[in-house]
Amino acid sequence: MAEAVRVPRGQARFAGGALAAFALVTVAAALAAWHKYRLLAEPLTPGPYVDNPLVEVDTYFRNLMGWRTGLLLVALLQFSIWLATMRDVADVLWRQGQRRRRAWLVFGWVIPVAQLFVPKMFVNDLWAASRPESQRRRGHPLLTVWWLSVLAAANAYTFGDASKDLKRAVTTTQARDALRQIMFSDGLCICAAVLSIVVVRELLQRLEHAAATAPAEAWDPQARP
Repeated sequence: MAEAVRVPRGQARFAGGALAAFALVTVAAALAAWHKYRLLAEPLTPGPYVDNPLVEVDTYFRNLMGWRTGLLLVALLQFSIWLATMRDVADVLWRQGQRRRRAWLVFGWVIPVAQLFVPKMFVNDLWAASRPESQRRRGHPLLTVWWLSVLAAANAYTFGDASKDLKRAVTTTQARDALRQIMFSDGLCICAAVLSIVVVRELLQRLEHAAATAPAEAWDPQARP
């Protein structure tokens, strides 16, 4: 029976690790953007290309932004896989409380309008499944703050034109304005990633506790309706 009720921790570690890596690279990209921002405030001095500090920091900045984009995709994938893994446990604890089919774990991230609420619905359902039957309630202030941070970061990252503005900038003023927007977006992404790690950890612990205290018949396939 212990094997039957065990909640997989490995996928939570993968999801948390991917989110942490994304946050760290985003911090590094923000620091590079800040360094570039400060260099642009100083008078430009001619010099060899290889010894130009602005060229050097720009190279680091562009490489970090590329890694940031790649790690974002990895983090989203790992988070979705983690949701699917936790859904297996929630299906047993409170099958009728899971409101969306598994396909929405993918479509919920990419379909317009559905992006605004479907992923949060999955997390709300997992949270409710982790509570005792008499206290089941969807939603929590932590989940609300987390989802608002995710939406804010996604809006800044997807709809902001700061990266394009930086490429098109022809004056230092334009470049600095674009860098300020990028640093603001990075700050939102870091907050969203950190809160996502907190949510993963909290839900893992809650579902582990719920699985450990669930009645034995809940884990008996022949006893399910």
